[in-house]
Amino acid sequence: MTFDTLTFVLFLISVLAVVGITTSWRVKKRELLVASYLFYAAWNPVFVSLLIISTVVDWFAARGMARATVESARKRWLVASLTVNLGMLGYFKYADFLIDNLNRLGLWMGLGSRFEVPALDLILPIGISFYTFQTLSYTIDVYRRRVVPGRDFLDYALFVSFFPQLVAGPIVRYEQFIGQLKSPRRASSADFEIGAALIVFGLVLKSVLADSLFAPVVDAGFAAHAETGLIQAWTAVLGFSGQIYCDFAGYSLCAIGAARLFGFRLPKNFHAPYAAIGFSEFWQRWHISLSSWIRDYLYIPLGGNRSSTARTFRNLVLTMGLGGLWHGAAWTFVLWGLLHGIYLVVEHGLRRLLGTVDWLASRPMLLVYALLTFTAVSLAWVLFRAEQLAQAMDLYQAMFGLTGRGQLPSVAEAMVLIAIAFMLLWHGLLRQRELENIYAACAWPLRAIMLGLGLALVLMSPGEDRAFIYFQF
Repeated sequence: MTFDTLTFVLFLISVLAVVGITTSWRVKKRELLVASYLFYAAWNPVFVSLLIISTVVDWFAARGMARATVESARKRWLVASLTVNLGMLGYFKYADFLIDNLNRLGLWMGLGSRFEVPALDLILPIGISFYTFQTLSYTIDVYRRRVVPGRDFLDYALFVSFFPQLVAGPIVRYEQFIGQLKSPRRASSADFEIGAALIVFGLVLKSVLADSLFAPVVDAGFAAHAETGLIQAWTAVLGFSGQIYCDFAGYSLCAIGAARLFGFRLPKNFHAPYAAIGFSEFWQRWHISLSSWIRDYLYIPLGGNRSSTARTFRNLVLTMGLGGLWHGAAWTFVLWGLLHGIYLVVEHGLRRLLGTVDWLASRPMLLVYALLTFTAVSLAWVLFRAEQLAQAMDLYQAMFGLTGRGQLPSVAEAMVLIAIAFMLLWHGLLRQRELENIYAACAWPLRAIMLGLGLALVLMSPGEDRAFIYFQF
């Protein structure tokens, strides 16, 4: 069940109706918990058990840490939480990847197919990477004594499984959500309008831009990687920059909007990332909930920037490499993450070297930095989108004019390039502004026109029905 289907619309209306006529706050929370499990079960009922296991294990692990009187016992509870959660994630997401690489290593060593390990062909449970990180943040924070374990299992279970953000984030911290469960939540008329508007805007990004405008050109460009020319390669890559943003930011807007309909506030996940000036700022604006998670639970524990320059650079590259592996069980994802780690290292080095040159901080240069950042990020997206490293290499060769092929862009490709230009302009305008504040500041007739037009565009969208890209993670 995805946000861009009629099934979800009917589901959402039904849940709003049931919760709306219920007077008891505790009963409302039970209804939301059941609805969340039904939402997840609509994809594959069997894997609800994994969600429940993760919830129960971390609930008891946190309470065990709170009761423990010695540090060794607290560590054992933390290890139990890490083992169960990372064990399930590792098995379903990385077991076949490990087997494939072991088999390749065996062939390279000349062992032949006699020692080949058969693939498990596992189905990846949807959203497992997201809810695993969400529950782990809770147990780690309890271990660090940053949060006090909850006493209400219903509240904790709803924190883990709340359906708007269950399968693709935002990754919500316990302290961000648990306070909202203490007292009854009721959406005001303004909340309801903002929530509906965010859902419509998210669907426009997903259905109209990501699926209808960008995806066909991107798919064609990456499929023809060996024969593509310079303009077509750049159009496909820039198109994917637009597609992945519109796809994932669209999902996040829908998730935040759906939660708002019930009176809940989820943290924002994107804030004009393609207007970022530098890679550090890009990761403060792109997939914000994951970026902050990686910073707090990987980068800082590794030492962050508190030690030598060499160790800081090592921590950056290692953290981003692991972040790439989180996105998918393929070396292309690892290389994508490592490339971003190298970007951050180069940026830190240049700032130390050139930070005292005044003219480099002028307004025109900031625009140059933003365009360079977007270009470098787009180059990295090639690795993220490519199915194989060879496909990525073919596209890189075409992008740098090494293939000698070339032709004028088609109408569809020209529309993609125009859309990217408008997207960059829009992100620039949103650098210091919030989308919902801009919407709320408009007069009601203009808001009604925007909602009506957005809904009409979604309903008339000719794009192929595609799953959200981040569902595979």
